[in-house]
Amino acid sequence: MFAVLKTGGKQYKVQSGDMLRVEKLAADAGETVQFNDVLMIGGDTPVIGAPFIDGAAVQAEVVDQVKGDKVINFVKRRRKHGSQRTRGHRQKLTLVRVTEILESGADASGVKAAIGTVTGGAAAPTDAAPKAKSSKPAAAGGADDLKKLSGVGPALEKKLHAAGVTSFAQIAAWTDADVAEMDEKLSFKGRIEREGWIDQAKDLTKG
Repeated sequence: MFAVLKTGGKQYKVQSGDMLRVEKLAADAGETVQFNDVLMIGGDTPVIGAPFIDGAAVQAEVVDQVKGDKVINFVKRRRKHGSQRTRGHRQKLTLVRVTEILESGADASGVKAAIGTVTGGAAAPTDAAPKAKSSKPAAAGGADDLKKLSGVGPALEKKLHAAGVTSFAQIAAWTDADVAEMDEKLSFKGRIEREGWIDQAKDLTKG
């Protein structure tokens, strides 16, 4: 029997005994966690959720907190002489071992749910919006017009607002981890650096 679960915005096909690297979970090594978002259970009588299967879950033991392979990102801005930089990022992950697949009764199992962290680019709970970190408050008198940033339209501005980003000052204060988190959660990998949002936000803040 196998199951298809969802965590950290990704789907995994697993069987009992499988080792799995998932987006970082708020759990220590040795703890048992339960993934409650099960999309499908396969076997002699397959069950498909709509989108999830009520009462089904996948339980796993946390083996260790690890980091993924380093990803090197080289950015060079056109028509900006000498504007180029190289950045490296290693995603924080949790290594788990699948111990049991529950077809029903997950609510009464007593095992804590697998919940992601919200710092350092790690996964938040499945349907939660990421929180943008900033050392500066939002603009006085209301939110800034984020559409002034290159590549930001009304739809993307709404997504940024939903993520708690309302001012140029917040974007200007983003760290590498913040950029990686926004890339992952808002599904526009590389755009922040390609468009030079941080530099633009700094200029707009000064202006």
